[in-house]
Amino acid sequence: MRVLLALGGNAMTAPDGSARPEDQIAAAEQAMSAVADLVVDGIDVVITHGNGPQVGNLLVKNELAAAQVPPMPLDWCVAQTQATIGMVLLDALDSALNQRGLRRSTCALVTRTVVDVDDPGFETPTKPIGRYLSKEDAEPLIQHGQTFVQGDSRGWRRVVASPEPSEIIEVDAISALTEAGFIVIAGGGGGIPVVRERDGSLRGVEAVIDKDLGAALLAQSLAADLMVIVTDVPNAVLGFGTPDAKPIEVADVHEMRRYLAEGEFGSGSMGPKVEATCRFVEATGNPAVITSLDQIGEGVAGTAGTIVGS
Repeated sequence: MRVLLALGGNAMTAPDGSARPEDQIAAAEQAMSAVADLVVDGIDVVITHGNGPQVGNLLVKNELAAAQVPPMPLDWCVAQTQATIGMVLLDALDSALNQRGLRRSTCALVTRTVVDVDDPGFETPTKPIGRYLSKEDAEPLIQHGQTFVQGDSRGWRRVVASPEPSEIIEVDAISALTEAGFIVIAGGGGGIPVVRERDGSLRGVEAVIDKDLGAALLAQSLAADLMVIVTDVPNAVLGFGTPDAKPIEVADVHEMRRYLAEGEFGSGSMGPKVEATCRFVEATGNPAVITSLDQIGEGVAGTAGTIVGS
């Protein structure tokens, strides 16, 4: 059984959202302990992860240093966080495997994801990233070519394209490593966004790929038997935030599509996770699960979380 485990960026922080190194290490140790238990049970695991809080920290550094140092482009930010989070996960995973007396090769792979150069988001970016700034603080970044829009009373905020992922460049390498017995960490943050030029060459772009949609594409490309999206809540919920809130335990993809159309899930939170599970189920006929960090094992076993089937 091959499982694609997608760790949300917020699942890689403390419960209060803190993203200090020690918070991320503690969350990684919890997640990788669950992964090691899956490996003990003979399950092949491929891991991907979000990077929102981590890229957010890099953007703050860009802002503070913009008058002195050219800001790091977004594709570079994704690559850097893939490597950093990958290293943290590898250390935690190797330790968890050693504690169980297992010897398995592990690796983290810097991964690029192709998006369409003609995506309308590049002409009219709408995806907000980073924190709100005053016009004065945003000006050095605007001079470096970044796009900012005036929001509410909090100030100005950067916007970028969020194009659809279409192809994972390193999928053959990921598959080969998995077949050779490696536990692979790949596709972090949805992948480094690149476009394919007319001559076939690749070029990094200023964009944010939705990490959940990237995970669904990776799971499909690797012919995973199950995709598990790990977030900071145990279930997708109907009527979230209301007195009638009800966790979804089991649903078919048609029900989840209906809930999406009815606006049950936030576009910046649970919505992309539900969309990703629907895409995976529709493409493969295999189930997908949304669950929390402390229920990974139960989610894989089908006894916890929101289980979406065909």
